[in-house]
Amino acid sequence: MRRSTSQLCCIATLAWLTATVAQAANPFFAMDNIARGGPDVAPAMLRALGYDGFGGRALDEIMPPAIAARGLKFFNGYIVLSLDPAHPAPDGKLQHWLEIIRGKDTALWVAIREVKRPDGSAHGISAPEADGFVAAQIRAIADVAASHGVRVALYPHAGFWLARVEDTMRIADRLNRPDVGVTFNLCHWLKVEGAERDPVPVLRAALPRLMFVTISGADTGDTRTMSWDRLIQPLDSGSYDLGRFIRQVQATGYTGPVGFQGYNIKAEPLDVLTRSMAAWRKFNP
Repeated sequence: MRRSTSQLCCIATLAWLTATVAQAANPFFAMDNIARGGPDVAPAMLRALGYDGFGGRALDEIMPPAIAARGLKFFNGYIVLSLDPAHPAPDGKLQHWLEIIRGKDTALWVAIREVKRPDGSAHGISAPEADGFVAAQIRAIADVAASHGVRVALYPHAGFWLARVEDTMRIADRLNRPDVGVTFNLCHWLKVEGAERDPVPVLRAALPRLMFVTISGADTGDTRTMSWDRLIQPLDSGSYDLGRFIRQVQATGYTGPVGFQGYNIKAEPLDVLTRSMAAWRKFNP
């Protein structure tokens, strides 16, 4: 049967829209704390389950090529820093890793545990009085990273100096460079801010610099007092409305990578990753 010109146009438009939606889907990766098993296990497991890649550790020289060999992406390398005027960043080990990760479109994921004063005492959590020193140290890291085509994403972590999403935004805004961005970690948000705080305004404010979002199943309630086993669960577990959160993230216009945070989940990784991929697909029909 011959189709009219209008029918053909509708078909072409539908095909374009379908392709656009497919392209807009957030890449989905698993962090190394749940994609366990090393280079002989984790890459093949992630590939078989349909993950787009892996979030690993900075300074690791083994996993990036193993992940790439399976056609997956090594999205980021995580590092925890303690910043001290007596030991300026980046050190030689980090400089070497940034050099070997060159050209792989991998980001350096930076968490800052503590920031010391010249007398050795530590600044308080989230204390903006340390911003000038922190920004200078991140600038020095970013300069080396940029020379190898590596971006820097600041990682807020409960209990660290860099504890809040607003802390990462404050430093990134101060630096105001396109290769330094921020991360929204759901479990740390729940631990620091609580389930009652609306994340949408912060997500929208962070969007111009938002490089990564991490998710996990979680419970709701007084999340600030909960242990990590209630805030970090497989994606199909917990009473927190994770599907709604993902829709909120996507409604802001964020199309970047989303990572599954699986810290300290005791179940077998294959089972957890299988269930979580099924949940991710359910949240993204």
